[in-house]
Amino acid sequence: MVRVRVLVEAPQHSGLLGPLDYRHVQALPAGSVVRVPLGRRTVTGVVWDEAGAVSEEETARTWSLQELKPLVEVLPDLPPLPGPWRQLVRFAATYYQRSLGEMAMMVLPPELRQLDAVQWARRVKRLRKAVAEGETVASEVGRRPELTPEQGEALAALAVREAGQAHTVLLWGSTGSGKTEVYLRRAEQALDAGQQVLMMVPEINLTPQLEARVAARFAGRVIVSLHSGLTPAQRLRHWMLAHLGLADIVLGTRLAVFTPMPRLGLVVVDEEHDPSYKQQDGARYSARDLAIYRGHLERVGVILGSATPSLETWYNAMPTADGGSGRYLRLHMPSRVGQGAMPKVRLLDLTREPKPLPGHEAPPLSRALLDALALRHERGEQSLVLLNRRGYAPVLQCSDCGWKSGCPHCSAWRVFHKVDRTLRCHHCGFTERVPRACPDCGNADIHPVGRGTERLEEQLAEALPQLRVGRIDADVTRLKGALEEKLASVHAGEVDVLVGTQMVAKGHDFRRITLVAAVNPDAALFASDFRAAERQFALLLQAAGRAGRDAGVAEGSEMWVQTWHPDHPLYAALQRYDYEAFARQQLKEREMAGLPPYAHLAMLRAEARTQDAAQDFLRAAAEVAEALARTLGGILLYPPVPTAVQRVANVERAQMLIEAGHRVALQRLLSRLTPDWLALAQKNRPNGLIRWAVDVDPLAI
Repeated sequence: MVRVRVLVEAPQHSGLLGPLDYRHVQALPAGSVVRVPLGRRTVTGVVWDEAGAVSEEETARTWSLQELKPLVEVLPDLPPLPGPWRQLVRFAATYYQRSLGEMAMMVLPPELRQLDAVQWARRVKRLRKAVAEGETVASEVGRRPELTPEQGEALAALAVREAGQAHTVLLWGSTGSGKTEVYLRRAEQALDAGQQVLMMVPEINLTPQLEARVAARFAGRVIVSLHSGLTPAQRLRHWMLAHLGLADIVLGTRLAVFTPMPRLGLVVVDEEHDPSYKQQDGARYSARDLAIYRGHLERVGVILGSATPSLETWYNAMPTADGGSGRYLRLHMPSRVGQGAMPKVRLLDLTREPKPLPGHEAPPLSRALLDALALRHERGEQSLVLLNRRGYAPVLQCSDCGWKSGCPHCSAWRVFHKVDRTLRCHHCGFTERVPRACPDCGNADIHPVGRGTERLEEQLAEALPQLRVGRIDADVTRLKGALEEKLASVHAGEVDVLVGTQMVAKGHDFRRITLVAAVNPDAALFASDFRAAERQFALLLQAAGRAGRDAGVAEGSEMWVQTWHPDHPLYAALQRYDYEAFARQQLKEREMAGLPPYAHLAMLRAEARTQDAAQDFLRAAAEVAEALARTLGGILLYPPVPTAVQRVANVERAQMLIEAGHRVALQRLLSRLTPDWLALAQKNRPNGLIRWAVDVDPLAI
């Protein structure tokens, strides 16, 4: 009998920080997936190769083998999870301040954690049969387009990087410049060398079109996708193909970064700037940053692609002579495929538009913009109208007493959805039918204030009845296959004007769209979040890139921006498509303010029954941290404050920002204080504290 250390699922607050001891008849390789007893349950765990952290109770007593519980079983025909995978999980748990067991089990398919040895053996048998019969192999054959000079130069520069050496490359290419073709050519080289390829996209809705393009290029290859839209059985099947080395290409969203791949040779992170790569609950990891670390671990190349790189990535790709870190190689592809021109950006000054009559609402689009939409229709072209707010209206209001449709469970308004006559909270999901009269005064005249995509679609259909208006947002694409159906109708020319949120602003290749209009983009110009301008510039530039993607109609393509602030520097940079100047100005401001990438942040978040309880915990946590912060130096603890949306689902939320000049100092502070904060949280539970978390490198401030 030997002692075996096994990681099981254990959340941060449980106090189980490392592996648990069990006994088995023989030693097992690290990474083996096993079933073990835990309390009254039998759970799945992973054999670990290090002692890890132990609790005080464990250190106070030496457990003999006879006292240890035995392993129940080992899952057969499942190769151990490889060393680089375990190192990646260990790094993620340490850096993002989560327990090792929580991180390890979170990234495994849920279905795997529920199967015993017999059930697993059946799954493996069926999978190998399907592979032998060719069920998983792509059969389509697509053409291989000729490379543009810029694509050829980028590929030549990538080829210079030594094989087997870790390197990160920023592929900075304008929208429509053919970045995907560069990914595919590099993937082709990796596949020819007998390697696997991991390609990541930020959102599920971008996966099907990339999967179709990859399948068309690589006939005879096994291509799988990994994202939350799959059923548990599908996700496990695709994960098995990757882990067993049977899948050649893995396409996925952020969770795919943890996919074990024994022959990994290339990692691609498309639209690397997208905030969707950052997990916003539980273990708040950045898949982009972990992809870069994984490339370092497995000594493979990582390509970060974007037309508007995140400022952190841009800083790392700037030469040291220009004030950057010089850690990444930057490759530029400024021209579109076919040498098509980028859309001309026109700023429509709303201050010069006719004012609406008293008691009347301003029209959604100016008369000039409506005429432009009609003109595109006459030419047989399509248009895209961007409004990043779904629903019919953000709020309903009573004209007599001023009642508004607030959520009783959140400090937010409930959005009016006309299609089903409901008021719906987009934070907690609380939904009610629209009242017939004001709940406070009984007035029947309650009316919508503001507009979302549903109302904009209706108003455009009324203003331009000769045009076919369609809409794509989260409300109309909830059902399986709905997004694909909507996109197909756009590609087939069945829609003249497409109204959409940011879902349609990135990644889609609409060949007939020649006009893009941004309806209400000003709100982000003056937001409190220091990243708001960066995100807005990226969104608008990505949206502009949907127009004129066919070189034959690119010359007359346009982007219209309706704004009350036409002189804002962000719009000036957008008109010139000058991301470099925009990034330079933003980095200058951040350096002066001591913000990332010139500083490093962590956010301590607390949720409680009352706001006082949440802030009391954070103040106590700050008191615990003060002495160590002074010792380490260069660390600033900000006072606790409520979050932007203070109450969600009757839970009060508060946060405390921690700023450090050096990443190492911040990590030392967090690693030393997390056990103390855990003990502090246990003491504060009777006072109303519900949960707390550390968010390293937070995106939402």
